[in-house]
Amino acid sequence: MPELILPTVRLHAAFLECRDDWGPGPHEDGFGLGAADDVDSAAGFAAWVHKRVRLTHPAGEPCPDGPHGSPRWIVENGRVLGGIALRHRYDDDLGHLGYGVRPSARRRGLAGWALGEMLGEARAVLGLDRVLVVCAGDNVASARTIERNGGVLDGIRDTALGPTRRYWIPLGR
Repeated sequence: MPELILPTVRLHAAFLECRDDWGPGPHEDGFGLGAADDVDSAAGFAAWVHKRVRLTHPAGEPCPDGPHGSPRWIVENGRVLGGIALRHRYDDDLGHLGYGVRPSARRRGLAGWALGEMLGEARAVLGLDRVLVVCAGDNVASARTIERNGGVLDGIRDTALGPTRRYWIPLGR
């Protein structure tokens, strides 16, 4: 049974296995991994994990200053299968939520399950009544995942990463 957990240094090897499953190049949005981030060394990985979780906070506490969010890893039996992150500051280009599932774990419904879980967090922690979720214009699987979670297409926008689908998901009270 998969679970959503905070990023942790204890899963360093499992994280690297997940990253390697994607291969070289840009990594999925749910991890917040940048090209300059050192996640191979133990010290670099620990610093990166700390940066990802240092400003997390429970429902009811005010948001700290600066960009931050609720990062989660999708984990099952000690394997990192993907990541999802709720951004606490609105970003019109990236949306409120970003996620990704490693290629070898796709087609199991993990992205839809994780997205559904984080929609509840967006409502509880941030008090939002709707969230913006974006995906690449040609990513049909992600578009279907968003639509199955109530996403309504707002349009397609040209961005630095190419055409991007923009969906609003109502969070009903």
